[in-house]
Amino acid sequence: MASKPLRPCRHPGCTQLTREGYCAEHKPKKAGRRESAEWHDWYNKPIWTDWLRPAQLLREPFCRECAKQGRRVRATVVDHIQPFRGLWALFIDPNNHQSLCERCHNRKTALEMAERRSKTK
Repeated sequence: MASKPLRPCRHPGCTQLTREGYCAEHKPKKAGRRESAEWHDWYNKPIWTDWLRPAQLLREPFCRECAKQGRRVRATVVDHIQPFRGLWALFIDPNNHQSLCERCHNRKTALEMAERRSKTK
């Protein structure tokens, strides 16, 4: 079977020839989890699924952020107040957990990610 023909890299101004679309220097990084991929599977461990998460939702069944605004919305997500970034002790610390509705959790996470991106630029 014949291979694809060589073509210039798609990056503006690059003249490297490649069969992949981009040369090795300009190849886009894969989207998705990077450093957090190492510890993201902690959320599947029995200590989280069977003990910590259910205990937090029983202790605090309503969204903490919505409650600050006088609304009573059922919490569906257990959030880490301070991102644990691979620190096991911070991951399992009940004092670092809060119950949030999905909307508030997504908002908080988006703000944290935007803040983190702005610090790295």
